[in-house]
Amino acid sequence: MPDLLLELRSEEIPARMQRKAAADLKKMVTDGLVDAGLTYEAAREYFTPRRLTLDIRGVTARSRDVHEERKGPSTKAPEQAIQGFLRSAGLASIDEAQIQSDPKKGDFYVARISRSGRAAEAIIADLLPGIIRSFPWPKSMRWGAASGPKGMRYGGVEGRGGEALRWVRPLQSILCTFGPETEEPVVVDFEVEGIRSGNVTRGHRFHAPDEITVKRFDDYAAKLEAAKVVIDADRRKEIILTDAHNLAFANGLELVEDDGLLEEVAGLVEWPVVLLGEFEKEFLAIPPEVIRLTIRANQKCFVVRPSRPASPAPQDEEGLSHPNDDPHPEARAERASKDALSNRFVLVANIEARDGGKEIAHGNGKVVRARLSDAVHFWKTDQADLPDLAQLQASAEKFGLDLKKPLDQRMARLDHLGVTFHAKLGTQGERVERIRRLAQEIAPIVGAEPDLATRAAVLAKADLTTEIVGEFPELQGAMGRKYALLQGEHASVAAAIEEHYKPQGPSDRAPTDPISVAVALADKLDTLVGFWAIDEKPTGSKDPFALRRAALGVVRILVENGVRLELATWAQADLLSFFHDRLKVYLRDQGARHDLIDAVITPQSDDLLIIMRKVEALGSFLDTEDGKNLLAGAKRAANILAAEHKKGTAIADTVDPSLFRADAEKSLFAAVNQADSQAAQAIQNEDFSGAMLAMSGLREPVDSFFEDVLVNDEDQAVRANRLALLERIRAATDTVADFSRIAG
Repeated sequence: MPDLLLELRSEEIPARMQRKAAADLKKMVTDGLVDAGLTYEAAREYFTPRRLTLDIRGVTARSRDVHEERKGPSTKAPEQAIQGFLRSAGLASIDEAQIQSDPKKGDFYVARISRSGRAAEAIIADLLPGIIRSFPWPKSMRWGAASGPKGMRYGGVEGRGGEALRWVRPLQSILCTFGPETEEPVVVDFEVEGIRSGNVTRGHRFHAPDEITVKRFDDYAAKLEAAKVVIDADRRKEIILTDAHNLAFANGLELVEDDGLLEEVAGLVEWPVVLLGEFEKEFLAIPPEVIRLTIRANQKCFVVRPSRPASPAPQDEEGLSHPNDDPHPEARAERASKDALSNRFVLVANIEARDGGKEIAHGNGKVVRARLSDAVHFWKTDQADLPDLAQLQASAEKFGLDLKKPLDQRMARLDHLGVTFHAKLGTQGERVERIRRLAQEIAPIVGAEPDLATRAAVLAKADLTTEIVGEFPELQGAMGRKYALLQGEHASVAAAIEEHYKPQGPSDRAPTDPISVAVALADKLDTLVGFWAIDEKPTGSKDPFALRRAALGVVRILVENGVRLELATWAQADLLSFFHDRLKVYLRDQGARHDLIDAVITPQSDDLLIIMRKVEALGSFLDTEDGKNLLAGAKRAANILAAEHKKGTAIADTVDPSLFRADAEKSLFAAVNQADSQAAQAIQNEDFSGAMLAMSGLREPVDSFFEDVLVNDEDQAVRANRLALLERIRAATDTVADFSRIAG
């Protein structure tokens, strides 16, 4: 069967857009082929900074003939409906339709449509121009002759004043071939904005810029490889990672891997060449995170660390503090950790330079040194006194700050400047005051020392006014921790400054230190309660203030640390419901059944840990034979009750034992009373497994009742009493869960 090869070659495509664009192209083309009546066996997309490529194997050579009978409106339908039917069926007039009769609905029109199949080349030629013109780039530009006003000339080309092609960067060529492996493929001929498809591409723009004629994908990939283009992005990543590890190892170093940077760099090069750059050792005095971000953000380079224990860093000429000079042991341990870096870095070039890359590495080193010089300035400035220190006294007194300490100064300035957190929620200083009060309330509940939790809450946002965080917002929290250790804060206070933002995603760990837990909960609860109060809640896919993440963070902190917290103390009803939704997401991700979660949650449930334990106990119970049979019996009781309620059947308010006629009724009544009492006591003791065990005692009496007793007795009083007994079954099981919500 024939294969389709498509390449769209353009000027540089931003790295962040490439992978999605290639996936979008594959979906649009394959969906279009299928919609046109073609099938295919396999499809794979490829991309580089300058091209999007599709390799689609086993495409049918021709679409099938179509014979379809389409039912139309009544022969008495309005003219507008008939005309719509003609358009949809592709008929020129109603005379081309046939009339059929229905005994109930009368006569109606029928269109019998026959369409001959089409050659795949023709379908592809019709399909691709529309896809290219409507391609969903997040950002694109108009270009080509049509983009200019009619009569104006651009580079010798007269503008046509038409609808210009929008593409991420100017499209340079289109390659499109089609055919089986056993034959010479044909060029699928079409044109977009003056660019006619062909069987020609070009290689690396520096190493092999000449035209290359290709046939099918294997030929295309091999010739591009010879022309210094690796078409497979994942293979480029593998080359970069392997060469970087080998180069680092050969120099006694170890690569610090960075998946996000690797993806980005692989999107910047077609022919990756890995080199080693260098900067002065004196810059190692600043935190490794700052070095890493500086080099990553500005030069897209990887950092490396010594593969053996590093010797103590020397004092530099400018008197910067070094790891072994720190007066505090926590800071010394922090700074002399395994994350200590080397003064070398790995860069990836897109060219094989004649000098082996020496000049490229040297140029990158110059830029890195300039950026690190800025970082050194930020680092020193953050540890010096602020110039407006005299104006910060009032803020210092408000928060109990020590203005001899740099981080305290930064917190005082944050409050003094009145930096806005949100127009309706006040300043950052006001927010810190709320978090401080909340942390003080929560601290005893989570086993934290209130004074330490309060101190951590006060300093948690202080690093927002530091120079380094201003340059690298990603370091908020991390820099606060470092600066806190440098000024002698308790290790748990320093940790809480960084960890109160956690967890920031599913793969991020939740804090465990009680001080961190208290401040993290206070921060997230303040955010959620505040935004709920001003009615700024998430809607659909929009969540500009990351409130879903904050709520899921609260859920994870409570559940993973086994913390009991009554959220209703702070959360109104609809916010409590929002927590329930996030808990459902969390538990489903942990493998819990959604129906079990729904069965144990009530609108008033505000202790998430209790909900989780109930779900676990209910799941274990339903895995037993007693649990499965009781569930079936409880559902049968609920179904009978629902049906009788619908019919308006009388149901007694209470069960009257004097109306019992069968031993099974007496046994069930006694068992329900016992199970209800035992389950209620177990739940009061938070023994949910015990509550389920109490429910298991109902299994045999319920089974016997349905086997031996006819609920709809002819005697109305007996029937009403038996229905009341079924109500007691439901009430008893509702003590532990709403069995009607459980599947099965």
